Amino acid sequence: MNTRWVAMVLGGLFGAVIIAGLYFPILKERVKQTAKIQPQSEEQARRELTQSLTANPTEARVKAKLFWASNAHDGSLAPVNIDLPLASEPALRAKQVLNTLLAGPADPELRTLPPDAVLLAFYILPDGTGIADFSEAMASSIPSGIESEQRAVDSLTRTLAANIPQVVRLKILIHGQEVETLAGHLDLTGSFVVSARGAQAATAPQPDPLSSSLSDAPPLTPVSASRQTYAATREQQ
Repeated sequence: MNTRWVAMVLGGLFGAVIIAGLYFPILKERVKQTAKIQPQSEEQARRELTQSLTANPTEARVKAKLFWASNAHDGSLAPVNIDLPLASEPALRAKQVLNTLLAGPADPELRTLPPDAVLLAFYILPDGTGIADFSEAMASSIPSGIESEQRAVDSLTRTLAANIPQVVRLKILIHGQEVETLAGHLDLTGSFVVSARGAQAATAPQPDPLSSSLSDAPPLTPVSASRQTYAATREQQ
C-alpha cells in the first residue's frame, strides 16, 4: 500500500513539473507583451481624455490659435489654427485649449511640451492670473536647457493670449507645488506675462498672485497659499 501511495505522489509531482514547464514560457511571453502594450495604452488614455474635453457637441466651434515649434527648426514658434468646440467659461476654455496644446501637433518633432505631461488643473484668480497645475512630467520630461524651457512657457503664454483674453499672467505649479525652476534653468517662482495688460501691470511691484487672493487670511507661504486657493476653487467647481 505504501509503495503504491509513493508512486502516485511521485507521478503527481512529475506531472506538475511538466505542466509548469509548458505554462511558464507562455506566461513569460504574455508579461512581455503586456509590458510593450502598457505605454501605448497610457498615451491613448491621455489622448482620449483630451478628446473628451474638447469634443462637446453642445459647444460652438471656434477657430483656436495654438503655438507649436516652427518648421524652420530655429527655436521660434508658429501659430496653427484649429477648429475646436470651446466652452464660453474662461477657465474651462483654457483647460480645453491647453490640453489640445499638450496633445501635440501632427508632426511630433514640433512639440513644445512633454508628451506625458498632464494638466491637472487650471483656474483664474480675480486679478487675471491664470494658475496652471501640471503633473511632474512637465518638469522631469522636458529637455533641460534655458531655450527648451523658455520655448515651452512661450508656447503656453502665447496660446493663452490668443484664446483667453481674461488671463493676463500665468503662474505654473508642478503637482500643486511652487517650484524654483522648470527643469533646472527657467525661474518659476514668479509669473509670466500673457497679455499687454499683464505687461503694464508688471512694470509696478506686484504681490504674489497666490497670496494676494488670501489677503483676509493669516499669512501663508506661497506653496501653502497655492494649496488653499486651489482647494477653495475646487470646492466652488
